[in-house]
Amino acid sequence: MKTIQIHPADNVAVALEDLPGIPAGHKVALRDFEAGEQVVKYGFPIGHTIHAVPKGALIDHHDIQTNLSGTLDYKDVRSSMDVSSCPLSLASSHPSTFSGYLRPDGQVGIRNELWVIPTVGCVSGIVRRVVNRLKHEVFHEGEGVDAIVGFSHNYGCSQLGDDHENTRRILRDMVHHPNAGGVLVVGLGCENNQPRDFEAFCGDYDRERVRFMVSQEVEGDEEEYAFRQLTELYRRACTNRRTPQPLSKLRVGLKCGGSDGFSGITANPLLGRFSDWLCQEQGGTTVLTEVPEMFGAETILMRRCATPELLQQTIDLINDFKTYFLSHGQPVGENPSPGNKAGGISTLEEKALGCTQKSGSSPVCGVLAYGERIGEGSGLHLLSAPGNDLVASTALAAAGCQLVLFTTGRGTPFATFVPTLKVSTNTALAQAKPHWIDFNAGRLIEGMSMDDLLLQFREAVLAVCEGRPTQSEERHFAEIAIFKNGVTL
Repeated sequence: MKTIQIHPADNVAVALEDLPGIPAGHKVALRDFEAGEQVVKYGFPIGHTIHAVPKGALIDHHDIQTNLSGTLDYKDVRSSMDVSSCPLSLASSHPSTFSGYLRPDGQVGIRNELWVIPTVGCVSGIVRRVVNRLKHEVFHEGEGVDAIVGFSHNYGCSQLGDDHENTRRILRDMVHHPNAGGVLVVGLGCENNQPRDFEAFCGDYDRERVRFMVSQEVEGDEEEYAFRQLTELYRRACTNRRTPQPLSKLRVGLKCGGSDGFSGITANPLLGRFSDWLCQEQGGTTVLTEVPEMFGAETILMRRCATPELLQQTIDLINDFKTYFLSHGQPVGENPSPGNKAGGISTLEEKALGCTQKSGSSPVCGVLAYGERIGEGSGLHLLSAPGNDLVASTALAAAGCQLVLFTTGRGTPFATFVPTLKVSTNTALAQAKPHWIDFNAGRLIEGMSMDDLLLQFREAVLAVCEGRPTQSEERHFAEIAIFKNGVTL
């Protein structure tokens, strides 16, 4: 086939290869359009035409305009999910295990890393120097610690209100994250994010695994003090060992970035199938975020909420983010990006309908605020965060995900502070950027069945969970980005 009609109701098809005047991944008009007619893809409207488009022609962002506007009351939306189908009460008949690090609080890590976390950007230089020294003088591959990472950021001071709390929440979540076998929190002493207050904010933490220091209170060389503390944490972390753990302990973030016209056909549906398998058969947890990239497909998620309370939380999740856009004088449909458009995505509705396929068909069993950690419940969760790749991926990891599955059609080298497994939507990208891409979902349009590809993908994911480094880990890429909305003093 040279084109594919995804849903019988669609009046456009997607070019599977370059056609005359139509690049691969872009849409082909299946009939004549007049101005103002609805364009349908995935069985849903993705916008309306702004002028006439003849049958067989390219139809892209030059021809289509979004239907999105402001907030909605969603009063006619009802959940169609049976509460009993929610994985919260799942008793898997085919439980599987993986080899992970059981932490004292019951969480399971897929890495045993040593992290240095600054409370404020002012001490980032200290963090870099101490981490580099430890790598050169102490660290040896094979001793048991996978990596030593210092995380720079420019926040922790001169922030007010929600921005200040966002910074504290993300850093607190990192302190509690199970992928860290040891954590040294480095403060300055005069910042808004006061180190002693932040330590109290972290609550009940593992005092054997986590240590705090305040640079202004250290007598003498604070770098030498930090080095000694970190060396002790390193020696202790080297004693940790992997043991068999149930897949129900696995929490996986679902993210896409640099999407193209194939994202909703190959990689995102693959993640959806994986999510259903992990949640419904293994009792695990997946988390979907990028709230602005749910606009236009949000009612699909709402109808899958397991309870009326979750439905209302999802409605609030959507409308709160729309209000955030509108309060800044920005339209809610100001998306997709230039790269998305070049890849064949024309409107936010089209992007959202492809994006939400990462969630599969499982019930929505939890809704999380930004910076909130996953609780006891399993199953599919929705998380409040923007679409920005770095900010959203950081939020997924901070929520407690040990791994982020990241689909892309255009490609990106970045990674957040947990393993970030890149899935290409097309084979051309996988071949052009093998040092970025960990798994190629483009084989779905080359004859491979979804069942066969899913089996290979599950094996690849579990291999990463058990220690195989992702491409970004091979290059020591690990970043954090914190959501900011307000004033800087």
